[in-house]
Amino acid sequence: MDGAAAATAVRSENTPVLLEERTEGVLRLVMNRPAQRNALSVALMSALQDALERAAADQACRVVVIAGAGPAFCAGHDLRELRSEANRSEGRREAFERTFAQCSALMLQIVRLPKPVIAEVHGVATAAGCQLVATCDLAVAAEEARFATPGVDIGLFCSTPMVALSRAVGRKPAMEMLLTGELIDAASAKALGLVNRVVPTAELSAATAALARQIAGKSALTLKIGKEAFYRQAELGLADAYKYASEVMTTNMLAQDAAEGIDAFLEKRPPVWRDA
Repeated sequence: MDGAAAATAVRSENTPVLLEERTEGVLRLVMNRPAQRNALSVALMSALQDALERAAADQACRVVVIAGAGPAFCAGHDLRELRSEANRSEGRREAFERTFAQCSALMLQIVRLPKPVIAEVHGVATAAGCQLVATCDLAVAAEEARFATPGVDIGLFCSTPMVALSRAVGRKPAMEMLLTGELIDAASAKALGLVNRVVPTAELSAATAALARQIAGKSALTLKIGKEAFYRQAELGLADAYKYASEVMTTNMLAQDAAEGIDAFLEKRPPVWRDA
């Protein structure tokens, strides 16, 4: 290896797979494997898990944004790493189970994070990358963004992405994406409910940041209560959901921020949140 190649290799090895930026209560996590279209390697998933764990305990962090560096948001699992790990490992099943279990744990961590998580999507979001978009609480997409669960095309049905996708969009659209593997555009993704907003590519970061700041200005306690309740009630039957939601409303009503918010509304002034 010549000097230039060696220097490039060192830079590549030392480059963090995840970048973190903090502004006005918003933590922006940028997946940083542009040459691999931000494929979810074990290292990248671990970095995301570590960052989210820190965010959960960080009172200054009120909203998390997940974005991707380079030409794509996320192209799914790192297939080269999966094949390589399986070839090195004595137990191929165990190697695959470990990777998919880690990915599932990451998705659950996003859902259970007591702070809203917004996907900022450009380029492609495919397979586990599409799963990541579907898992985030909100998603803002560039007009040129494309989405797919194309595992069927390579003999590997997108079964774990299916879990998040089928909970974000209707059954028929989800099955069509899963069975055909076809890319859908951002406008179609919005119509299906996979993303919330579609904006010009040049405005993507600014639009996502504006949405994140808007949410960050709310009571952190209220956001925590509401996000947890949203996902829990969705898994319950109708009567149980109303019973649970009524209990949550009662608890929420007893919070200082609820009293402050109601008083501020009645007095026609901005609320001062204590996050308590």
